[in-house]
Amino acid sequence: MAFRGRRVWLWRWRRNPLKRRADAVESWVLLAVWAGMALAGVATAVTTSDGVERGMARERAEWRPVVAELGEDAPGRARPRSGASGTERVWAEVRWSARDGSPRTGQVRVRPGSPAGTPVTVWTDPEGQLVGRPATPAEAHTRATLVGGVAGLCAAAVPFVAGRALHTRLESRRIEWWGREWARFGPSWGGRATW
Repeated sequence: MAFRGRRVWLWRWRRNPLKRRADAVESWVLLAVWAGMALAGVATAVTTSDGVERGMARERAEWRPVVAELGEDAPGRARPRSGASGTERVWAEVRWSARDGSPRTGQVRVRPGSPAGTPVTVWTDPEGQLVGRPATPAEAHTRATLVGGVAGLCAAAVPFVAGRALHTRLESRRIEWWGREWARFGPSWGGRATW
């Protein structure tokens, strides 16, 4: 087991006669990467989450339920409403009128075997196009938090990857420097050791 000694906090930024310029640059790069990851991640997460939540609130305000009716018999056989099979849905065509009175048609999921003319509640946007049911405030908050979190992680990955690339470059330059120094001083160490 290697001897490690006691841990010294902030050792990268302390004065040390053996510290090279490359070590100092690397310590400031590390600090900049951590700060960039925190700032980019948090700022992106908050901004994205807020935008998603505002968009979903706008959908709740603008999208309206409309009663449409089946234009054809739904495929399949009608099943009793009780039991797990009551959740089964099939695609069928429905008709409704937009706000301006123009007739519209579209495909929605309904119970199998529903007869033509059955009323079905659908959601439409201000232009009268079919849309899904808008998210509730709780669902919107959950989705916004998840999307914001993923966006924040992706944004934080950018400074992390840039920092890793810069660290790799600094490491390769340090190894080249050590190679040059060894080539210069190594041959003088080839003689017999005098104790």
